[in-house]
Amino acid sequence: MANYGEMCPKEQTALTMERINHTTCPLCKSTDIAKRFACKDMFATGEMFDIVECHSCGLVFTQGVPDEKVIGRYYESPSYISHSNTSKGLVNKAYHWVRSIMLRRKAELIEKLTLLKSGKLLDYGAGTGYFAKTMIDAGWNVTAIEKSASARELAKEELGITIEPEEHLAAIEDKELDVVTMWHVMEHIQDPDRMWKEIYRILDDTGIAVIALPNCKSYDAQEYKEHWAAYDVPRHLWHFTPSTIMRWGEKHGFILERQYTMPFDGFYISMLSEGYRGATMKSVKGLWNGLKGWCAQARRRSASSSLIYVFRKRR
Repeated sequence: MANYGEMCPKEQTALTMERINHTTCPLCKSTDIAKRFACKDMFATGEMFDIVECHSCGLVFTQGVPDEKVIGRYYESPSYISHSNTSKGLVNKAYHWVRSIMLRRKAELIEKLTLLKSGKLLDYGAGTGYFAKTMIDAGWNVTAIEKSASARELAKEELGITIEPEEHLAAIEDKELDVVTMWHVMEHIQDPDRMWKEIYRILDDTGIAVIALPNCKSYDAQEYKEHWAAYDVPRHLWHFTPSTIMRWGEKHGFILERQYTMPFDGFYISMLSEGYRGATMKSVKGLWNGLKGWCAQARRRSASSSLIYVFRKRR
């Protein structure tokens, strides 16, 4: 995870007790936004946060999120796996097993998309560095950036790699990179517009941005509603669909070239979601719903719990 920048402009937000409340849609500026339901922070505080939707463009987002100065404490939990590498419990063991498979597939995807065996890559929001290490071992020149100091330290201790703090982004030269990857990161960033501008700046004109995100129109999101674990309030600020992430990329000079499913995510998210709604035999029920979601995405890609989006600069 990484949180990127600053608050949105004042005309779009109101800050009360260090909380950000949007009065207009951050994507399309419409005022036609309405609450869908409230979700509970299941990791850190137990607080409730509203999930709202723009009726104009369809963007779904978390309302009343802590601002950049205070949101860090909402990541301070040993259960937050992307920063801790915890393997305690069946769900987290499943996460590690799936991650080992997906690391290989992600590396293969990058080579397929770029037709390169090596190149310059930025992994932004690198967590504890496993994807960055995979690409380094594959022969790529990798820069990894991560906001969390504890995650950077784990990467150094366990993998022997150096991950830079987020301030390093400004040091990357214009058009320096062949690839920017963000694996489940954009949903954490408080200023997506600024992040898109930076991606455009540092990517070569033939480069690609590979962005993986939860899909709030997926089969499992519809099944679990306010208990869907991938809402992950207040850490997840934005809840994208294929149409809203495409629109945000287009706003900054990108075209959405391809989409790929992440078929295992639905199993992990469903098991967590069963626990969130207090189910007994949560792992069994989660696996069953994960299987139903797998079948749904085989018929309709937009049913996938998470999707990988490939963007290129518009020519």
